[in-house]
Amino acid sequence: MILADIGLGEILWTTLVIFFMVMYFMILFSILGDLFRDHETSGWAKAAWVIFLLIFPFLTALIYLIARGGGMAKRNLAAQADAQRQFNDYVQSVASSGSPAEQIAQAQQLLQSGAINQAEFDRLKAKALG
Repeated sequence: MILADIGLGEILWTTLVIFFMVMYFMILFSILGDLFRDHETSGWAKAAWVIFLLIFPFLTALIYLIARGGGMAKRNLAAQADAQRQFNDYVQSVASSGSPAEQIAQAQQLLQSGAINQAEFDRLKAKALG
């Protein structure tokens, strides 16, 4: 039987190797995603990073994380904030229904109830009119 030939040490070693391989690929994909998300880095610099990642993968990944690690978090947060803003704009555009007259009437009711001020009413009116 094939299972009788496999020892516990081999199973643990294989598990450890697979764990580190998956961890390395996660780091590699996060580096590549960050690299191509960064609009301030030139195309030549991106190409150089990719070439070095192919030639010296572990050393280049370590250098990238040390040199640009802090910026990775900032770029990731900026991308998430941008995605959230786009989602909110989409939901707001889909949710705003009715004719411009109905939207202005709703805004007028909000103004009379005190929920919004005159500046917000003017902004909603301008948005409803196009």
